[in-house]
Amino acid sequence: MKEIHVSKITEAVKKLCIDANYYLTDDMRKRFEEAKEKETFPIAQGILDILVQNADIAKNENMPMCQDTGMAVVFVEIGQDVHIVGGSLEEAIHEGVRQGYTEGYLRKSVVNDPIERINTKDNTPAIINYNVVPGDGLKITVAPKGFGSENMSQLKMLKPSDGLEGVKEFVLKVVKEAGPNPCPPIVVGVGIGGTFDKAAYLAKKALLRSTDERNANPFYANLEAELLEAINNLGIGPQGFGGRTTALAVNIETFATHIAGLPVAVNINCHATRHAEVHF
Repeated sequence: MKEIHVSKITEAVKKLCIDANYYLTDDMRKRFEEAKEKETFPIAQGILDILVQNADIAKNENMPMCQDTGMAVVFVEIGQDVHIVGGSLEEAIHEGVRQGYTEGYLRKSVVNDPIERINTKDNTPAIINYNVVPGDGLKITVAPKGFGSENMSQLKMLKPSDGLEGVKEFVLKVVKEAGPNPCPPIVVGVGIGGTFDKAAYLAKKALLRSTDERNANPFYANLEAELLEAINNLGIGPQGFGGRTTALAVNIETFATHIAGLPVAVNINCHATRHAEVHF
């Protein structure tokens, strides 16, 4: 049985909130460089250059890549042989978010109630997803989610008869309707299967996967490539000014579902696609 004190969790979450907002991940930088080589539109090439420069400034000056530092979405994979000591795991995570957004000078965007809408002034509460796994490890991932992209996401309960073509049509429809609003080039997370809520979770979780990594199932890996090509053929381009680079990756996650259902969720991330993780 491994013991982990809540103070370590709070400190780790604080750092993750700051790092995710300040530093572009290595895989995303590679996608930008690849996109620049393929891009034939001068305006699109210029915008891609600006986005890389923006990421460099954020890294060198220790400041957020974007003014919308998002709502903190936290994924926790906790081993069944881990014992959290010194307090509440959930409160430790919220405190880490509170400290990270305060000490990192990150914009506080969370309101206490969807209708009353009074700012909580510390970006809490966070959205926390738990998954219990074998072993004595603890993995925490913080993915700040801006709502320029979140607002463009959709979920649809397709019928089984809609099949693969229905899935493809829905994904393309969502991206086309989003247009320039989610600050392309985007990363598209797709969740297929499960239930209404599970599909949304899968789509969100898909955005955590490195864009270097394709789905382990060759069928879905090929579907990711096919959808990416189709999305880039829409011509929306970087920041919506046209071009070959509307998306940098499509990540698909799937789960078993009911004989009468085919839930599909599309969760869009902006060009920053922020996330950072820690292992205990």
